[in-house]
Amino acid sequence: MKKLLTMFLSFLKIGAFTFGGGYAMIPLIEAEVVDKNKWITKEEFMDIIVLSQSFPGALAVNSSTFIGYKMGGILGAVLALLGVALPSFTIIIIIAATFSKFRSLHFVDLVFKGIGAAVPVLVLVAVTSLSKSINKTYANIIIIVLSVFCITILNINPIIVVIFSALYGIIFLRKKVA
Repeated sequence: MKKLLTMFLSFLKIGAFTFGGGYAMIPLIEAEVVDKNKWITKEEFMDIIVLSQSFPGALAVNSSTFIGYKMGGILGAVLALLGVALPSFTIIIIIAATFSKFRSLHFVDLVFKGIGAAVPVLVLVAVTSLSKSINKTYANIIIIVLSVFCITILNINPIIVVIFSALYGIIFLRKKVA
């Protein structure tokens, strides 16, 4: 039970101090659950991130739920979900009640500009960290380049790109079972 409480507090801390959504949380979640506490391996973390992106909903919520379930079943999943979601929920309720009174203040505007500048950097850290775990094969590099090209230049919906990438993996990259 102590491990589950520690996990809950870890996700509560991540949820409270990360701005910018799920992708900005990836480096913090990884640092907490893989590097610091060693609750899961880097490979398991990568699998959880991929699986979390495949499900509807927020990446941080999905990944924390999967990690919690791996650590403590249903109770672990619920505690991890509450840990990562409670801070945002609480902050949104407070902001909704008071935002209109404070939005015009210069200080508040500066805070939002600072947070907005930090979010892309956190996303870049997540991409860099996750890219270290990818096998650097020609096939993977081609998939990455084609995916980026399709999404950014051709404006193809990322869901379509993910589906075709998954089909490619199923057809061409599966390992033979002995």
